[in-house]
This record gives sequence, structure tokens and C-alpha cells, in this order.
Amino acid sequence: MRLRRSWLIPTRNGLRGACLTLAALALALTGCPGKKGDDAMAKVNSYKIQRSELDKAYNKQVAGSPVKPTPEQEQALRLQLLQQIISVQLYLQKAEKLGIVATDEEVDTKLNQAKAPYTKEEFAKKLHDEGFTEDDLKQDIRRNLVIDKLLNKEIASKVTISDADIQSYYNDHKAQFNVIEPQYYLAHIYVSSLPNAPAGAIPDKAQNDAQARQKIQMIYHRLESGDDFATLASRYSEDLDTARSGGELGPTPESQLKNTDPATRDAVAKLKPGQFSEVIQIVNPATQKVLGYRIVKLLGKEPAGQRTLTDPTVQQAIRNQLRNQREQFLRAAYDEELRDSAEIHNYFIEQILKSYGAQK
Repeated sequence: MRLRRSWLIPTRNGLRGACLTLAALALALTGCPGKKGDDAMAKVNSYKIQRSELDKAYNKQVAGSPVKPTPEQEQALRLQLLQQIISVQLYLQKAEKLGIVATDEEVDTKLNQAKAPYTKEEFAKKLHDEGFTEDDLKQDIRRNLVIDKLLNKEIASKVTISDADIQSYYNDHKAQFNVIEPQYYLAHIYVSSLPNAPAGAIPDKAQNDAQARQKIQMIYHRLESGDDFATLASRYSEDLDTARSGGELGPTPESQLKNTDPATRDAVAKLKPGQFSEVIQIVNPATQKVLGYRIVKLLGKEPAGQRTLTDPTVQQAIRNQLRNQREQFLRAAYDEELRDSAEIHNYFIEQILKSYGAQK
């Protein structure tokens, strides 16, 4: 079963692991976790997380999934979502204390960006399929903006990377920057001829070869008209693993490119950085069955050899790596401090453990 990614802030891996471990204990859970007359699933300081809030988050998460979750999967997911809601509340309460807010203008800007790739009707359908209303989306946008501002203020702004840090990292990881063969940086938009995606997972999913050819030609004409490749990939590509990143495939070694299908290899060989190919037909070499169509864009090409620290891309890569490491470390410490200083009661977990104990 493939579950949709939540728009809430994710919890740490340890919490996810705890949720999955406890899932096995949840099979006998049928009653309300809160006290009699109280439908609270958890309490974060003075804020009560009601069952209706958790139900709403759960319904959004599984909307459009073609497979009904098993009882164990449902309870595990509810536990995970409850931990996420608790984390969000901790952030929001801290932000309120610090006077951090998101303006209506900031929210509207983000909302308009979300709407940009779609027509009004398409966007309304997307919200409906994912169990959202526009007000729900605006509320999530506002919350995420507030949390981003909080984390920028409390964590990101406190991380500094010096030139000495970058030099030291390069000296210790010099082999990492020795490219043994040319690398191609590619992106693609893929349309399958097969109806092999979950319902609702891909807008305007092609169901046969004729629809796939029509869809890829429409995308190609829009590219020729000047539309942004990444935006079209996010909107139309049926490769879900890359669509979210604008179709980016990551670095492809030259040897790997030589072993790919001949049509793609020949098309890439003709491209200069920034150019995209014509429509490429993807065929199963064993059966000669048409699997789909793709358009490939060459984002850049990197020659083989040792990259020196004078290369701006090397410096930026090291800076990003060090920043991510330090921000993750500070984030973990910050989260623990928030939890240690808060009064948190997870009635859901308490009831699961109590129910398990009653069976023994």
C-alpha cells in the first residue's frame, strides 16, 4: 500500500519506530483514549488534540489509496500522525511565545504558487482527491510558514560554516570529489502507456498508448512554447519518484548512459546543457511492446577528474553538507528541549498499553 505524504512536519525516525513497534499492540483497541466524555487523543500543555483532528489527518493521508489499510497499518499510521500533530503543536506554541507569525500576504503567495501549474478546475479536483478544502490548505500553509520561520530563527540562523570548515572537510574527503568518469545531469518527463498507477495518484493518467502519445505531445508543445520543464514534470510526469523534484534524475555516469535504451542515449548525445529532446518512445526490447514516452532534458555535464576547492560547486556542496549535518543535530536537540519543557500526555498510547496489559 502506498500512502500519501502528509503536509505536516515529520517526526524523527525514533518516533516512527516507536509507532510501528506499538502497532502490534493496537489490534484490541476499540474504545476512546480520553476520559469519559472527553474525546482527546493527546494533550500538549493546554491544547487537546481531539479525535476529530486525528481522523481528519488520517483521512487526508489515505485518500485515494486503492488498498484499504489493515487494522495494524491503520493504528500504526494513526500513532505516527498523532506524533506529528504533537510536534506541530510544540512548534506552534513556541512560535506564539516568540511572537512569530505568518502574514496573509505570505500565505496567499504560497497558495498561488501551489495553484500555478493547474487550472481552477484541476486544482479543485486535486484538493478534493486529497481530502482538502482550500481553507484547510491555507491553514497548513500558515502553520508551515510559522514553523519555517521558527526553525530559521532558532536553528538555521545559529549555524555558521567557515572557510576553514570547508577546507578541513575537503582535505578529509578529497576522494569524494574525484569524478572517475563524465557525469550527465538529466531530468525527464515520462508518460506510461500502461494503466499501472493508483487511482488519483497521477492527474490525467494515460490509460492506453493513444492517450499516452496525445499527452506527451501536449507536453512537448508546451515546452516548445516556453513553459518551464520542471513545472510540467511536477504536473504531468507519471514517474512519481522524480516528478516531485521537477523530473530530476540525479547524476548519471557516462557508462550508465551508454547502457540505457538506445533512443534515450542517442537523444542525450545531441543535447547541449539546457536543451530538451524530442519525444522518445520507450520499448520493451524483449517483446517490442511500447511501454511509454519520455522527454529528456540535459541540465549539465561534468567531465572526469579531480575537483579542486577552487570550484564553486565543490565549495557549495561542502557548505550544504556541513550545514545540513549541523542543522539536523541542532534540530534533534531543539526538539528534545521542547518536549522536556512541555507537559505532554498521549492518551492513545496509554490506552494501547492498557489494552495490551488487560489481555495478558
